[in-house]
Amino acid sequence: MRPCVVLLFAVSLLTLCEAQGIIVTPVFVLKGRDLLLKFDADLPEKFSYVDWKFNKTVTLVRFEPRGNPNVHHNSTGGFDFPEKNLSLTLKNLQEADSGLYAAVAATFTGDKLVAEYKVTVQGPVSPVELIVDRVDSNSSESCDLHVTCRTHNSHINSTFRCDDRVCSQEGGERSEVTTSGASLQVYLLNSTIICNHSNQVHWTHGFNTTEHLCSSNDPLLHSGWIIGITLIVVVIVVLFVLLCYLQRRRISDSRQIINNTAYEDPQEVTSAPPQNENATYSLLGFPAGSTQPESIYATVKKPDRSSND
Repeated sequence: MRPCVVLLFAVSLLTLCEAQGIIVTPVFVLKGRDLLLKFDADLPEKFSYVDWKFNKTVTLVRFEPRGNPNVHHNSTGGFDFPEKNLSLTLKNLQEADSGLYAAVAATFTGDKLVAEYKVTVQGPVSPVELIVDRVDSNSSESCDLHVTCRTHNSHINSTFRCDDRVCSQEGGERSEVTTSGASLQVYLLNSTIICNHSNQVHWTHGFNTTEHLCSSNDPLLHSGWIIGITLIVVVIVVLFVLLCYLQRRRISDSRQIINNTAYEDPQEVTSAPPQNENATYSLLGFPAGSTQPESIYATVKKPDRSSND
């Protein structure tokens, strides 16, 4: 019995040493993406099958030497087998799919670990905002910038001092880990303040230049803006008054033209003379110098026929 015990102990120790020789490969994946778990290890000479396991207990897929892969337990998005070897593609990964994925070969002497991946699925980080809280400055060449690097659930405050266009960050680079496990940083790169929010698979950032921030608080520059705006307002008022004056002149000239216009008197239309058999009508001319006729008809009596007889 002792030789058997010694033999089993030796096999177990050998298996443990071989397992310890496998390097766990860390992999970070963006939520919703696919991941190929490549199998490029050397297989034992005599093996029965190869299992891909999740967290060392759940058998996902079994590969037999001369058969198609057999799915034992599906993942969230399913599997794909793009290559003819023992590689495996995890589809549409979600946070719940994070964990340890291992390929184990079954032999007559026991299971042999041939590949192992530690998969971490992460979602995209939230947008970040760089806020300038206050600028303390007496000139465009010297200022103190108080800024906040903010996300929806975390923030960092920092101060930058600039003298003669050379800036430095008080206390050095600031960073912290957010509740979602991402990193929030605010730092100075050359003359640019950068606010960065990132994890291993996604990042967002905001930035602003120190030269712009310092010059925007320059009192002389503010005075120049005030003078410029004042001049623009004065020009607009002068143009408005001039337009009003020209409009009134046009209206006045139009009225004067109307008052000086001469119109011709309408001609009087005469009515037809009365119908009378005993009267003869004659059209008389207007007397010289008269403007309107008193009458345009005169009655001429016919001679009496009985007196001639």
